[in-house]
Amino acid sequence: MADIQPFHVMELLRRARELEAQGRDIIHMEVGEPDFPTPQPIVDAACRFVASGAVHYTPALGLPALREAIARFYHERFGAAVAAERIIVTPGASGALMLALAAATDPGDEWLLPDPGYPSNRHLVRSVEGRARALPVNVAQRYQPTPEQVAAAWQPATRGLMVATPGNPTGTVLDAGELAALHAVSHARGGILLVDEIYQGLTYGLPATTVLAQPALAEADDLFVVNSFSKYFGMTGWRLGWLVVPQRWTREIEKLAQHFFIAASTPAQHAALAAFEPATVDILESRRAEFAARRDVLLPALHELGFGIASEPQGAFYIYADIGTLAADSATLARRLIEEAGVATTPGLDFGEHLPRRHLRLAYTTRSERLLEACARMRTVLAG
Repeated sequence: MADIQPFHVMELLRRARELEAQGRDIIHMEVGEPDFPTPQPIVDAACRFVASGAVHYTPALGLPALREAIARFYHERFGAAVAAERIIVTPGASGALMLALAAATDPGDEWLLPDPGYPSNRHLVRSVEGRARALPVNVAQRYQPTPEQVAAAWQPATRGLMVATPGNPTGTVLDAGELAALHAVSHARGGILLVDEIYQGLTYGLPATTVLAQPALAEADDLFVVNSFSKYFGMTGWRLGWLVVPQRWTREIEKLAQHFFIAASTPAQHAALAAFEPATVDILESRRAEFAARRDVLLPALHELGFGIASEPQGAFYIYADIGTLAADSATLARRLIEEAGVATTPGLDFGEHLPRRHLRLAYTTRSERLLEACARMRTVLAG
């Protein structure tokens, strides 16, 4: 437990809630939770199911109808052939990550993780007696690892590589060629490539895709893919995700799921059946357009304030900004912004050890006028 650090953004959220309870107006740019409600077709489906009263366990691998719906989603939207038997429904993407790492990691195994990256990954590796080793990634490489970097870092104890596309906190995207090249490096060394696609669908100026759309990778026996209903589908509080595994791993994952979770939430699974309906997708696509508009409002406003953004986000809903010309330490700046300006942001220390003091993550998960108000408030602090 001494190795497990707190999730700092959640502590910032707690402080924001305390200030709101005191009557302060806080603009939330810290957590990855959009201000949109769950799409109504999903809510309606949940209400109909719960009203039946037949709320029982599902199989540990998930509701068969939902696994089949996810498989159709891959085929219809991305042209990817993914058998429903390879899809495991989980309590959030966090549950999917837990299952994949627990199944694939022996004590002492090492996973390579881009730094900056999602903070929980390294702690999940540690919790299953593995070791997380950071790969420092810079703006020049769009905050994504290169095949050459991974090959140079690979050691006898290395079990695999974890990547995210679109990434958190940077919003950068790996294209098909880059993913194939990273898989080739891990495959040649007998390792595993784990791809986090939880922001799939939230891309701007380029189409959404999946690593599984590549025929050469769709059937790879050393590729795991994590996804979620939280981000694009707007179901954060429902805590539902999924994991795509090679066929030979299904039974091992099932055993772990039985012990870890019994099953994912039954009401959430029945609700998610409506997530792929055309009426729901129309809502989700209008929200994606709104996220793009918010990004296009916030980027120039931050540039004007002096934030450095050399790699603009292509996906997700975050901007990872360099504050080197504005303050000496992003954690100190984040505290000042929330206390003095009522603007909640996330300092770089949550995302790793590579230049965390120089960076701040800002989420454009609230409406544009609030984002501009946040910039106006930040201006008063930065000028002080």
